[in-house]
Parts: sequence; structure tokens; C-alpha cells
Amino acid sequence: MSIEQPMRILFALIALVSTSALHAADFSDAEAAGIARQVKAETQHAWRGYMQYAKGRDALKPLSRGAHDWYAQSLLMTPVDALDTLILMGLDEEAAQARELIVTGLRFDQDIYIKNFEITIRLLGGLLSGYQLTHDERLLKLADDLGTRLLPAFESKTGLPYTEVNLRTGAVRGKISNPAETGSLLLEFGTLARLTGKPIYYDKAKRALVETFNHRSKLDLVGSAIDIETGAWTDPESHIGGGIDSYYEYLWKCWKLFGDEDCHRMWQTSIAAINRHLADTVRGELWYGHADMKSGKRTAAQYGALDAFFPALLAFSGDLPRARRLQASSMAMWRLHHVEPESIDYATMQVKDASYVLRPEIVESTYYLWHISGDARYRREGKELFEDFVRCCHADIGYAALQSVIDGQKKDEMESFVFAETFKYFYLLFAPSKTLDFDRVVFNTEAHPLRRSANSGKPQ
Repeated sequence: MSIEQPMRILFALIALVSTSALHAADFSDAEAAGIARQVKAETQHAWRGYMQYAKGRDALKPLSRGAHDWYAQSLLMTPVDALDTLILMGLDEEAAQARELIVTGLRFDQDIYIKNFEITIRLLGGLLSGYQLTHDERLLKLADDLGTRLLPAFESKTGLPYTEVNLRTGAVRGKISNPAETGSLLLEFGTLARLTGKPIYYDKAKRALVETFNHRSKLDLVGSAIDIETGAWTDPESHIGGGIDSYYEYLWKCWKLFGDEDCHRMWQTSIAAINRHLADTVRGELWYGHADMKSGKRTAAQYGALDAFFPALLAFSGDLPRARRLQASSMAMWRLHHVEPESIDYATMQVKDASYVLRPEIVESTYYLWHISGDARYRREGKELFEDFVRCCHADIGYAALQSVIDGQKKDEMESFVFAETFKYFYLLFAPSKTLDFDRVVFNTEAHPLRRSANSGKPQ
């Protein structure tokens, strides 16, 4: 064992318990309002960079002052992802710019293969939340057109969707998928079904979610990769991180958004298995690691930026004690280098992947814990996260990802989710509660708020 390893563990323990004085004091409304204004200013800074150097393209390249598109033609990722955040912040001029770009420039009749999951959570989710906030029928029309073009992805023998679909021809490809991509579609397609009166959207996405659950192991765990044509698992490693994360998220959230009892039942089965086989206690801290889906044997003590969403889900589903403990572990990970790495080995507190791509998950959990518990410590932690975020990632014309949290080297990348999620969750953490009625919406995994309905069950 190197001399640095015990020091990392000691540092993590100190960060985990922190000083009680840091979190004991109340967080005043005036202090919160001041930070909310700073978040708005930083959002405006990033948006101005996009509009000046990448207007009409998918994303800004903040270091080279250029632009990046996912495919041969732009699908306006940043404007669609940013629209509801700009509206919630009261940035009317910027929101009008984003909406104008969308309604005049976004077209889906394009001969390109797109990633079904990413386009669903970013574009379909963004168009639907934008419509519900603005009542602009043009946004719903675009969402309906996109939904129709995505439906061929579900035409496999198992009902699990292919990973890619051609927007013009409906041709599909990509048969090796994962639970996040097969089981994180119902919030968006279900909302589209309700708004258009077309049950096919709900039926296709729900079948995919149910079939993902049905292919679980005898331990009620899912793996990391599955052949959607045969239903055979090609990677049996189970965890709560990227590739699986939002599948668990949607089991609970589809119950909350639609009142679907099947989703509630699947969630209850799944969370019991997660806590039985994936939860891990090291140095008295709660973590969630990796295990074999069939045997339950621990395969890795790995946790990372994407796993940090789980305290939010635990708190939202009523398990506040575990949520608090896991959030403390997430903060210990963040405090190792004052920005979280993509992944660590929590047994040794050594960084496995030092990159940071402006991920929002730890901020999301901080917001949920603040909203649900009312504990001022979470606004204190949020202030710490925001100050670190600005110090490390602010660039001259936007925000830049980091090649490494260890040396702080920046990367020429600003993905659209920095608007959809990171800035939004920072803002909601400090904004007045009237900014968004938490109990009347459910956030999709891209943080697009979808309005809850008094009706339950599948749309008719």
C-alpha cells in the first residue's frame, strides 16, 4: 500500500463527517437568493457563448470557440435541452431565442441514424416540458413527429428497443443495449401519449420497461448489457451506475407520474435487491458497488459521478436515512479534488477515471435532499459544489469539461445537459420554492419537468 492511500482514506473520513458547525447554521433566504442570481448569471454566460459561436448547432466547443454536432445535421441539442431551464430562471430573452431556434430550425425528416435513448431523454423530453411550460403547439407537433419516427426502434421480437433508428427510413441497428437504454423511455413516451391521445407511445415504452424487468436474474438484479433480439445478457455485472442507473429511476418515477401499479411493484422488487446485493459499508460509510447479477458476488468497489444520482432516488422514494448516508459518501468523493471524478475505488478512495464532463447528479441529489428534508446542510453543500464548479469549469465563453480533476486541465466540451440539468438543479436548490411546484412534476433523467396528471394508469 502506498503512503498516499491511507492519506486519501483519512481525507475522505474527515470530509465525510465534516465539521458540525459548517452545517448547523441556518441558510438565510437572502443568501440563497444571492446564489440563485449567480447561477442565473453563469447560465447566461454559457448561453451567450453558445449563441455567439455555436448558434443553431448541437453544442458549443468552449475552448476553441467552435461548434459540435452529434450527427451529419444539427438537431439543436442545446436549445431544446436549455429551453425549460431558461424559462424557470425567468430569462425571457434567452428563452425566446431558444424557442425561435427550435420552431424555425428543428426538423426530423433527416436520413440519419440517431441514438434512441439519448434523443428521447434530451429532445423528446425537452420538447414536451417546453410545451407544457409555454403551451406552444408547435413544440408538441415536433414531439409527436419525433415520437412517430422513434417507434420502429421497438420492433424487436422481445419488445426491447434497438439502440439506433434512422429518422427518415425507420431502419434500425444496434442489438446490444443496456437497461438504461431499454427501460428509461416511458416518462417521455407516456407523456406524449397523454398529450396526443395516442396510446401506442405508452404501450411500446412500457413493454420495453416490463421486458427489461422480466429478464432480471433470480436475485432480481439486471446486468450491464443485453442482446435485445434474444434477451440474453452479454455482461452480467450489476450496479446502479451508467448503463443501468435511469432504469431504476424510471421504475419509481413512472409510478409517481402515471400511477402505474406495475411500475410500483417492479420498483419494490428491485430496490430490495439493490439494497441486499449492491449496498456496501466501508469504514462505516454507505456505498453501492458492483456485483454479479446471478451470484451476487462483489465484483468491484466502484462508485462515480453517475452513481451520485442515487441519494435523490432514495430520498424521493421515502428512504431518507440511506439517502443521507450515501450523499455523505458522494460529497467525500467530490472533496477528494474539489470536483468529482468520473469514478473511484471507494475501498481505497483512489481515482479510477479522473475526467469530469460537467455532470449534474450530485447537484440533483443535493436539491432533492434539501427539498425533502429542509435541512440547511444541503444548501451549504450546494454552495460548496457551485463555488467549486465555477472555479474549475468556467471558461471565457462558456463552461468546459475537465480532462482531469487532479490537475484541472480543461477539455473542449460543453454538453447540452449542463443547461438541462446542472444549471437547473443548482438554481432550484437556491431559488424560492414557488419557482417550481415539485409535487406537481416529475423530472425525467435529463431533468426535464413533466407535469403530473390527476388521472392514473395508461392513457386511453
